[in-house]
Amino acid sequence: MPLNDPAILVAVCTLLGLLIGSFLNVVIHRLPIMMERDWRVQCAEFAGGTADAVPPAPTFEPLSLVSPRSRCPHCSRPVRALENIPILSYLLLRGRCKGCGKSISPRYPLVEALTGLLFGYVAWRYGATFATACALFFVAALVALTFIDLDTQLLPDDITLPLLWAGLLINVGNTFTTLTDAVIGAAAGYLVLWSVYWLFKLVTGKEGMGYGDFKLLAAIGAWLGWQLLPVVILLSSLVGAVVGIALIVLARHGRNVPIPFGPYLAAAGLIALFWGKHLNQTYLGVL
Repeated sequence: MPLNDPAILVAVCTLLGLLIGSFLNVVIHRLPIMMERDWRVQCAEFAGGTADAVPPAPTFEPLSLVSPRSRCPHCSRPVRALENIPILSYLLLRGRCKGCGKSISPRYPLVEALTGLLFGYVAWRYGATFATACALFFVAALVALTFIDLDTQLLPDDITLPLLWAGLLINVGNTFTTLTDAVIGAAAGYLVLWSVYWLFKLVTGKEGMGYGDFKLLAAIGAWLGWQLLPVVILLSSLVGAVVGIALIVLARHGRNVPIPFGPYLAAAGLIALFWGKHLNQTYLGVL
């Protein structure tokens, strides 16, 4: 298949994105559960107990990202292969489980469609290059982190740390920036939010964000270089402030109820990946 043909490459990457999006739905749902189980086991062991001291199955039924098969969250009916086709199966089933008839969250096809569109745009933007393969990994990780943070207000080390190290490794060959800029970007990304965290805590006595946010910005810095960190911080802070105010005013979201910052960092990271250099030039030009 001639992947050097832009149209074919975009089509293939979009289809791949739909399939990866389906897998990301599994990651988004299961990874926090797996993390919680590990924490409870560690707490039981630390308290002098064993894993048996933790509540038994179904809480501790064997679970991984690949096993068991996906199932309906209401009736636990396994999802068959023909019912697991990205977007199409949701439409054919009219958004309902074939077994119990209860509604399936529209977020499943949303994640699939979002990942497919982003993968297709990456292919169009970078063509048949090594940068495309790297950017697809970057996009998938940010999509997973976004929805996990929205659900749990957690940014798992299982994703953020490999993302950080991958950014440094792929820039050994200057894929998106130089290795020097990537290393400085990783350090600066972490230290900037770490400093804000401690300043806020000293002033208010409260924690304004989690350590996962530091690691995510460090990973973005490792991928894109320190030069794009101001754009990422500005965009994420601006969007976060607007959404936060809207939630408080329109949705009566309590001021003391935490709002995850990871999705805004991820969105800003994607914008910086695609248009960061242009935005940086415009930003510096205005200054």
